[in-house]
Amino acid sequence: MSSEITHATIKDGWFREISHMWPGQAMTLKVEKVLHHEKSKYQDVLIFKSTDHGTVLVLDNVIQCTERDEFSYQEMITHLAMNSHPDPKKVLVIGGGDGGVLREVVKHECVEEATLCDIDEAVIRLSKEYLPGMAEGFKHPKVKVHVGDGFKFLDEYKNAFDVIITDSSDPDGPAESLFQKSYFQLLHDALRPGGVITTQGSENQWLHLPLITKLKKDCGEVFPVAEYAYTTIPTYPSGQIGFMVCCKEAGRNVREPLRSWSSEEEDRLCRYYNADIHKASFILPTFAKKALQ
Repeated sequence: MSSEITHATIKDGWFREISHMWPGQAMTLKVEKVLHHEKSKYQDVLIFKSTDHGTVLVLDNVIQCTERDEFSYQEMITHLAMNSHPDPKKVLVIGGGDGGVLREVVKHECVEEATLCDIDEAVIRLSKEYLPGMAEGFKHPKVKVHVGDGFKFLDEYKNAFDVIITDSSDPDGPAESLFQKSYFQLLHDALRPGGVITTQGSENQWLHLPLITKLKKDCGEVFPVAEYAYTTIPTYPSGQIGFMVCCKEAGRNVREPLRSWSSEEEDRLCRYYNADIHKASFILPTFAKKALQ
């Protein structure tokens, strides 16, 4: 009898991501081998080796990251915030249990402490085992890890962090509360003066413009500066994902980096992010620009 792991999303050797969040289209990846499957306390966790995208982490049947393209997302969600702050010393990551955002945060030498709060210990444990290139963030001496609800964790902190990065799954499932206006108010209050947040900004301008429009409006009611940026990433729905970048200080221009690396440092530290793409990521196609105005 074969002991191969099977999963409902995998048929005829192909993983299929089908969801009401992106109606009428699907993402499929060819599977070489299923490495792990478990039902954690919060979600269904699947890890497989794909033929062309390396190891893939799937939560509740939705791709979270693949080794081939994760750097685009991790670098942009991190450095858009970090480089919009003059001197980020204390940083909080909500979600991000794969360790990828932490890996990027500690590239900034000014950071004194980086705290990660993820609700699901399984994601942290399995990323360390199966995604060591992302989970290297956990090994850094400046990193602290807290397993628990980000919403509750934030509620205990006021005026504590320079940068907060919310690296959550979609607004459909355990992360739903992280897209509510009350959450942005908690973020605002947990920031020090001049603090900056980035948050996974509701997916994609091709698919979720009403969601993004509402998110931008909510953020704009809480923060004096609230801008939408995006990155390209092949294995996310329609090949893009967006971020809200917000600042507690009125008049701060987050659309241009306040701090930047030399081009040699950029080449050494990043595979996607650079100072030019920081600026370019806020420039939207006309249909999206109109909707978000």
